Amino acid sequence: MNKTIITNNFVQASMDFYGLGIAPKILDILAQMKFKVATPIQLKAIPLAIEGKDIVGIAQTGTGKTHSFAIPMVQRLVQKKGIGLVLAPTRELAIQIDEATRVLAHAFGMKTACLIGGAPMDPQVLALRKDPRVVIATPGRLIDHMSQWNFLPDSVVMLVLDEADRMLDMGFAPQIEKILRFLPKERQTMLFSATMPKEIMNIAAKYMKLPLSVEIAPSGTTCEKVTQELFIVKKEAKTQLLKKLLAQYHGSVLLFSRTKHNARKIVKSIRDMGHSASEIHSNRSLSQRREALEGFKSGKYRVLVATDIASRGIDVTGIELVINYDLPEDAENYVHRIGRTARAGHKGHAISFATPDQGHDVRDIEKLIKATLPVSKHTEFTLDKFSESQQSSSYQPNHRQPRHGQVKKPYRYPKPKFYR
Repeated sequence: MNKTIITNNFVQASMDFYGLGIAPKILDILAQMKFKVATPIQLKAIPLAIEGKDIVGIAQTGTGKTHSFAIPMVQRLVQKKGIGLVLAPTRELAIQIDEATRVLAHAFGMKTACLIGGAPMDPQVLALRKDPRVVIATPGRLIDHMSQWNFLPDSVVMLVLDEADRMLDMGFAPQIEKILRFLPKERQTMLFSATMPKEIMNIAAKYMKLPLSVEIAPSGTTCEKVTQELFIVKKEAKTQLLKKLLAQYHGSVLLFSRTKHNARKIVKSIRDMGHSASEIHSNRSLSQRREALEGFKSGKYRVLVATDIASRGIDVTGIELVINYDLPEDAENYVHRIGRTARAGHKGHAISFATPDQGHDVRDIEKLIKATLPVSKHTEFTLDKFSESQQSSSYQPNHRQPRHGQVKKPYRYPKPKFYR
């Protein structure tokens, strides 16, 4: 990359959307939507994207990345022929991108199409026959349409890879490579990601033209408005602690389970406690997942239980509490999970449950976020400690040499499944 623009997310002054090169009509739409303050990623990415530059944007979830590419995409498509293509890792994220982009596109008479797996093909084929100017898709479903000649990639003039690291982590690397090979070389490409693993660098080097890197917060940085705490508790006591916490907190709760089987059990337990709850994971159909998400947004369900398929796909303002009922398998997912709260300038809180044998998992999280997770004790609940072999040493920026007999291993980002 030929240039890096680094902005500290915590000291960037608030600014509005004026002066970024945005067309007056789009500014009016943003004003009607009550978008008054541009986020740091928007301040840096939008002017470059409007100029037609290739961009690699590194920013955490909840920082306004969608409009960082949606605004320039719609504005540039007004000026030139062709299609804007957005690839997203999950159905939920694709739907949310479509909803955000459609508001802007329809104001200029442009149609959008959302191509996602788990939904019938026929309505998507009809949407493609209406000549949409913006297509949002998950990689697998887009290839399905390409193989049936429903979507012709030679018209793409702008490409966005959103949550690129998540797509690689979910094993979409072969599909992304296949799609990129069929797209015209003369196009603008924007890649947005929360982290910057080597595979992302390879894509940028191979398929982008002198991309500008816009980094808002270092990899592993958690949102400044999220407070965090940790409870060390035996596995069999988690349900009882959850009951106490749901009585203590009164707002909406997003709860993460490591497995879909456990998610179903947790939902049943929460309902037995007298709270409304639903679940979202890969075993649920698209209509069931959509109903659960809409019910959570509307308040029909107070608690939404999710696996990591939803850790970046849920864009709901006003989530009071995120509970990691199970610690994530990968430390990076901790950042993505707790990023579901404290969105759009609001404050939020994240609580994690760790069993006594998970000291090493907590240590990995602390190394990634460069902070110590404060351990709490509930006034009505007896809690445990990490076992001696699992003691979690607090994160120290200038950590000294390991004690005698210990081997200090550097933390490595987990490789995407495709590369394992």
